[in-house]
Amino acid sequence: MAVMRWLDRVRIAVRMLLRRDQEKQRLSSEMLFHLEQLIAENVRRGLSPEGARLDALKAFGNRSVVEEQTHSQWSWNWLEGIGRDLRYGARTLTRTPGFSVTAIVVMALGIGATTSLFTIVRSVLLRPLPFRDPDKLVMLYEQFRNTKSPYNEASPADFIDWHEQTHGFQDIAAWRWWAGQISNDGREFPEVVGGAAGSSNFFAVLGVHPVIGRTFTADEDRPGAENVVMLSWSLFQSRYAGDRSIVGRQIRVDSRPATVVGVLPKQFSYPGPDVKVWIPYGSAFTPEEWRQHDIHQTHVIARLRTEKSGDAAVKEVSALQYQIHMQNQGLLVADDVVARPLIEDVVDEVKTPLIVLMGAVGCMLLIACLNLSNLLVARAAARRREIAIRGALGASRWKLIQEQVTESLAICAVGGAVGATLSVVVTQWLGAHWRNLPRADDIHSDSAVIAFSVAIVIVTSLLAGLAPAISSTGKGLLVSLHEWSRTVRGSTARASVRKLLLTGEIALTVVLLTTAGLLFRSFINLRTSDLGCTSENILTMRYGLPEKQYDRPEKVVAFHEALVERVRALPGVEAAGLVSTAPAAGHGYDSVFTIPEHPSQGKMLEQDALTRQADPEFFVALHIPVLSGTTFTNLDRFRRTLHVIISKKFAEQFFPGENPLGRHVRVGFQGQKEETYEIIGVVGDTLHDIGQPMKATIYRPILDGDPHMDSLATLVVRTAGDPTNLSNTVEKQIPAIDPELPARHVLTLQQIVERATASQSFSASLVLAFATLSLVLAAVGLYGVLSFLVTQRSSEIGIRMALGAQRSEVVRLVLADGIRPVFLGLMLGIGGGAATSMMIKSILFGTGSLDPMVFAVMIGSLLITAVIASAVPALRACRIEPVQALRLE
Repeated sequence: MAVMRWLDRVRIAVRMLLRRDQEKQRLSSEMLFHLEQLIAENVRRGLSPEGARLDALKAFGNRSVVEEQTHSQWSWNWLEGIGRDLRYGARTLTRTPGFSVTAIVVMALGIGATTSLFTIVRSVLLRPLPFRDPDKLVMLYEQFRNTKSPYNEASPADFIDWHEQTHGFQDIAAWRWWAGQISNDGREFPEVVGGAAGSSNFFAVLGVHPVIGRTFTADEDRPGAENVVMLSWSLFQSRYAGDRSIVGRQIRVDSRPATVVGVLPKQFSYPGPDVKVWIPYGSAFTPEEWRQHDIHQTHVIARLRTEKSGDAAVKEVSALQYQIHMQNQGLLVADDVVARPLIEDVVDEVKTPLIVLMGAVGCMLLIACLNLSNLLVARAAARRREIAIRGALGASRWKLIQEQVTESLAICAVGGAVGATLSVVVTQWLGAHWRNLPRADDIHSDSAVIAFSVAIVIVTSLLAGLAPAISSTGKGLLVSLHEWSRTVRGSTARASVRKLLLTGEIALTVVLLTTAGLLFRSFINLRTSDLGCTSENILTMRYGLPEKQYDRPEKVVAFHEALVERVRALPGVEAAGLVSTAPAAGHGYDSVFTIPEHPSQGKMLEQDALTRQADPEFFVALHIPVLSGTTFTNLDRFRRTLHVIISKKFAEQFFPGENPLGRHVRVGFQGQKEETYEIIGVVGDTLHDIGQPMKATIYRPILDGDPHMDSLATLVVRTAGDPTNLSNTVEKQIPAIDPELPARHVLTLQQIVERATASQSFSASLVLAFATLSLVLAAVGLYGVLSFLVTQRSSEIGIRMALGAQRSEVVRLVLADGIRPVFLGLMLGIGGGAATSMMIKSILFGTGSLDPMVFAVMIGSLLITAVIASAVPALRACRIEPVQALRLE
């Protein structure tokens, strides 16, 4: 029985929600039926029709009141009330289109920008990686306990020992970066692709399965095994047009035949979208490198057995690594292992910039809310009589507040709808133009983003609407019915509210301006970094010679020299040279060495230097000064001599107070056998990576022609004019020598710098855009406050001027009203900006967190904007005619 009653209540509630209008008509019909029955009963008692009707009405009561009382007992009345308030708010807003459009635009900008940034933050930082049980995936790094660098790549021999001799993890896999060129037996143009080398269990550890074919086998994952490759989905579509028959066929990889064994799924883009080809991990090493513990090029991924088993598993691997370290004394072998979640490894470089941007857009949204609140305060002041009359007619204060908050909700809802539409476009643009943004191909809106947008609309409507609603429905509401109260009562309180809101706007704007200024100054410092060489009119072109085809030093050197000679003969070329990695193009390789003249117990991590292969003309082409000694000569070819050149930083760091010429370093370049090299020259320092300190560098002759070390080269060309005009001509010189070889990364040195600073430029520009927009909103808010004050104080100003006040005094009075909250907001904002700058100091370059120049420019910009925003209302105030102002009283 109880269940039946509950079902009846549910049925009635559903009917009252879905058929409300029909129920109202039914109630009215039922009331009319009962009234007619009562009239008929009175007629049967002998009353006249008119008398029967009047008597029935007296007995029945006011039909409208009865219907209203009955209606008040229905369920879902709160929903009907919200609908009624929304209709009232919509009608009110349509009567003032100027106010409505301004308010909607303000909120659309704030909500749209916030939604767009949240979409990116969720997609990049918060959404789980597209792997099986991604929370159980961790990266393992080697660590040298006495250094500050906790995340060092592993060596292949260390990985093999971890995999075979430890059992704490469910499985351990490895990968390393790789790049090469692919072709189809000459039938198609060769293409340089980025790639990676993965162990045979790599994809199984991630939980990724190929859509076509298979992954690598254990027999294929070793040096010298049969050549096989896997293709990314993007390369499968772009080069092979989605032809599934490519699996099982052979293609040429670095001029060697390789069998395609599988195609990866579309959504797989780890470790980055530029990885187009995968080869077995073992095939990326020589047999000698495969057994070495001191070449660190391997990224190791482990899968936890359970989420709580990580510490014990890491300790087991760390204990093994310490044993390996003790067995290899004198070599650069790490003595510890650390782990961190895979998601942190993927997003490490963009995590802080994204958080900063999210904070910046959050500040802008708060400023938009305060601006809307200011507009609503002004609107409430203009409607105070209407609100007072409604209160006098019986409307409760809660009802009046509810109506105004609903109006704020309508504005925010429309603004949110417009902003959400804009955010889709903005998000796509950000994902496409933010260089090196991880997981960019996975950026999209989902239910969480929609829920976030709805929550933002509700929160902003409350933040923007409550203060104006409460201030305009206070206890002194009825005094607004008196004409004199317009200038004497109420206005002071409303002006105080608007000044308080304006102070908050200014404070938040100062925080944004400070952050933007520091980031922009940091970017400028990065962009103007001293490379240590000329960067004007320099063209670079990278290429690689396949080791199987160019398997002897004579072939390698012949190609290098033929290319350089052809390029030097081109019109407009002033100089050309070769280097393994151009300045600002990245870390490249480094080597650990010993100095025979400075005996030590063995190799130390502190004794490492960048390794560069170069020809003699490289230093001439880039105007790198020779500080002492000489550069390479024609004798430094085919390993006829064992000579190296060192940089100034190398000399100062490892030969302090000494002449390094004639001294020696003992080093094994890129895993080769250690040999002793004589230092023949010292050259100026060049910057290897923008934003990083100068690093000691060793140069060895690229014309030694070692197929393993000297096959990868960068051609640097100094031109008489714009180097981009020669890029196509220079690029054609490689296929003119060998049609199988493509060029890659044909860039000017300025473009290399731009690419290296693209992420910092993008984030700084976004924060600066948010700060500029916030400054405009603050200026609009200040203008609105002063215009409101001038309107409210028209009579007072008229009286002052009638009593002899000069127009300049009136201007000063209005300006003082405007500058006062600006100064208060400025003081609060400087404190907030200082705190914020300390939080972002890790991503600043060449500037302190309390840079006086940035704070001075920020304060000056704000004050100039405040004066301009205050000037118009002040000038309008001084033009008030005293007689007209007094007549308004």
